[in-house]
Amino acid sequence: MKNQSMPNRRHLLNAAACAWLAIAPLPVEAQTTRAASDGIARLPILGPAPQFALVSSMGPRVALTDLRGKVLLVTFVFTTCSTSCPILVAKLAEIGRAMGSEFGARYAFVAITVDPLNDTPARLRAYASSFGADVPGWYFLTGAPKGIDDVVRGFGSYAKFAEAGGVDHLFLTSLVDRAGMMRVQYMGTNFDSREMRRDLQMLASE
Repeated sequence: MKNQSMPNRRHLLNAAACAWLAIAPLPVEAQTTRAASDGIARLPILGPAPQFALVSSMGPRVALTDLRGKVLLVTFVFTTCSTSCPILVAKLAEIGRAMGSEFGARYAFVAITVDPLNDTPARLRAYASSFGADVPGWYFLTGAPKGIDDVVRGFGSYAKFAEAGGVDHLFLTSLVDRAGMMRVQYMGTNFDSREMRRDLQMLASE
């Protein structure tokens, strides 16, 4: 399993950039924070977030359009991962708790499994509970392998089953604004939690 990190979340590393560019060219102005006409710094717009409609650990299907109006964090994990996935989910759960009552109301975190054949809704539900991430605002999603693969590639990531077992995948976490536009991506697990929280709040204030 690959765990790549980046010191600055506003620049995609080569692996993620190549994957994203294969889907949609990234405009130059999307590589850095831009200033709006009012002089206030804005996060770049990378393009529309890929649509999805997947099965929630709580039962019903959840689509990207269902979450429109909230600032979203979208990431990819699998429940039998014993290295970086637990670090990532624990870190995100802490960020969610720090946002208090606004989490769930203004922000939602979406964790999509890259091992849909094994990660049933019940297994994802137990996994979420183990991190205290079984609260309103969290969505752990699974679905048909083809649908999962489409979403993974749509966000500029990749996942494949490893010969030794488990899934080799790129740790890429994306922030999506209230209008469904992808705004910034973080690589790996070594990102600054405070910076991510500021980015989430910046998007909520737009």
